[in-house]
Amino acid sequence: METINKTANIQFFFRPFSPDPGVQMVIFVAFLVMYLTSLSGNATIAVVVHTNHSLHTPMYFFLANLAVLEIFYTSAIAPLALANLLSMGKTPVSITGCGTQMFFFVFLGGADNVLLAVMAYDRFVAICYPLRYTLIMSWSLCVEMVVGSLVLGSLLSLTLTILIFNLPFCHNNEIYHFYCDMPAVMRLACADTHVHRTALYIISFIVLSIPLSLISISYVFIITTILQIRSAEGRHRAFSTCSSHIIVVLLQYGCTSFIYLSPSSSYSPEMGRMVSVVYTFITPILNPLIYSMRNKELKDTLKKALRKFWGGG
Repeated sequence: METINKTANIQFFFRPFSPDPGVQMVIFVAFLVMYLTSLSGNATIAVVVHTNHSLHTPMYFFLANLAVLEIFYTSAIAPLALANLLSMGKTPVSITGCGTQMFFFVFLGGADNVLLAVMAYDRFVAICYPLRYTLIMSWSLCVEMVVGSLVLGSLLSLTLTILIFNLPFCHNNEIYHFYCDMPAVMRLACADTHVHRTALYIISFIVLSIPLSLISISYVFIITTILQIRSAEGRHRAFSTCSSHIIVVLLQYGCTSFIYLSPSSSYSPEMGRMVSVVYTFITPILNPLIYSMRNKELKDTLKKALRKFWGGG
């Protein structure tokens, strides 16, 4: 009962990146700029896709949903991280607040990963079965796939959040991170976490390996089909619609695999924190940049929208 009371009343704090307030302020400005850039970039893609009928296709529908997920994902992490940078790690977060943040970032991150697999399937159908594309990728199926991504993400998140916050927490309440990440929070538990760490590893492996396997299989068929296209222009056009997706997949899965699939014995809190900066702040900026730079149709539509905006209509 005493342990339950301790856990219920505990408040967590995040370890500052540096004891120097000047360094903290530089990191704060960098995080704020990255957060605002991510918000504006992803919001622009979502709005442009929504308002342009020429982009009302499954590929851009999924891309717009990915952009919206990225907005909510970074927003689940950035405000608290920014507050802690300003307060030198003195902003407390209750165990309920920490659990809520963990639920939302795992939910949105999990849905993000599943949606990337859905986007690979969309490219597979478009390139391997172009004549049947509109028949197979109906709007009802597209909506079902997005809803399915959200449902799978929420179920995964609920399972992992309950798993971790069933642990007792006592006196050690400084999280070596800038948000309530699962390995960092689990290290503070005043109980044996071997079973929990093993469960986290197994669940993470399944959740990362199944979508990544589906993406890889899709691309084996896609590349085989592209190589059979006779014209160089046709091959280039087909590959250009996939290259941006491949880059985003490598960034997303590379970082998350490093954090959640590294053996606990080799887990470095400092390295974990640095890699987390990549996929919580940098990847959400790169996604709209990569897609808009490498996709001619989206790039042209964005240019037109910007010209119209700056030209006052």
